[in-house]
Amino acid sequence: MQTMNLEQLRAASHAGGVSGVTLKGQGGAFLIQIDTRSGSGALLSKARSSEPRRFGNPLAAFNVLREIGITVGQFDATDYDPADKAPDAGNRGRAKAMRGAHEAAAYNQWLASEIQASLDDPRPNMAHEEVMADMDAHISANTAALAQSKQV
Repeated sequence: MQTMNLEQLRAASHAGGVSGVTLKGQGGAFLIQIDTRSGSGALLSKARSSEPRRFGNPLAAFNVLREIGITVGQFDATDYDPADKAPDAGNRGRAKAMRGAHEAAAYNQWLASEIQASLDDPRPNMAHEEVMADMDAHISANTAALAQSKQV
């Protein structure tokens, strides 16, 4: 059977070349089967391939057809099996990816502001060795205070 992408279906429908459509259940999804006035049949395909476009929810397929202007058709759920539905992350996977992107952007913004604040700080810079010596002194003082508190 031939395939037809959404733009081809839109053009054929507006030109009067579509005699009917059937929303056909197959496994865990629905396909849009197109009958043309020339007598040939086609399946709605994905935009950039000849692979049939599969709808997990028949309402999504109805919305696509309605947007094109096809409001009358047939429905065949004979071969539909909801147990055969392919597991799909759907929007949940996209939402998780977007959440991660927003968190990364927020972190980058925070880091950029911290770096800028450091660059704008008027205090004189300290050498690395001086900072490390101060930190070692603080650690030693805290360790001694902790040891003394345990002896009491």
